[in-house]
Amino acid sequence: MNPVIGWALVVLAVALGYSFWGWAGVGLALTGVVFWLLLQFTRTLRVMRMAAARPVGVVDSAVMLNARVHPGMTMLQLLPLTRSLGVRLSVPGAEPERFVWRDPGDDVVEIELRAGRVTLALLRRAAAADGTGATTGASRGESPGTEAAPRIPG
Repeated sequence: MNPVIGWALVVLAVALGYSFWGWAGVGLALTGVVFWLLLQFTRTLRVMRMAAARPVGVVDSAVMLNARVHPGMTMLQLLPLTRSLGVRLSVPGAEPERFVWRDPGDDVVEIELRAGRVTLALLRRAAAADGTGATTGASRGESPGTEAAPRIPG
């Protein structure tokens, strides 16, 4: 949620609480706000605990992950899909952030985040027996399965 909208809703809840029930209404509104914040905190901790229980950068199926990732997702929405933290390819604090996940078949999904949201997801299939590998990308209007130029990490 946009922080401006969130704060506007808090102010509205407190104002409505005060106008209808006085200080008891303010207390009720603030209790509701604290409860919502605790729910968000619990959700974040649950996702991080689940991700910490698995090896870094490993997913069950890179193809399935690539099919489920779409532009606009936040890292908190991405982690339940991967069930692990990704291997960081970018310098910490630099934009864009790039993470990579690999499956047991050596297929790789590279995900780029700008301002905390997914902007690019690339699937790199492992080299087949004939020596050819495929790279597919889905973001910014590209349809899944279209060829994308290979990217060099770093």
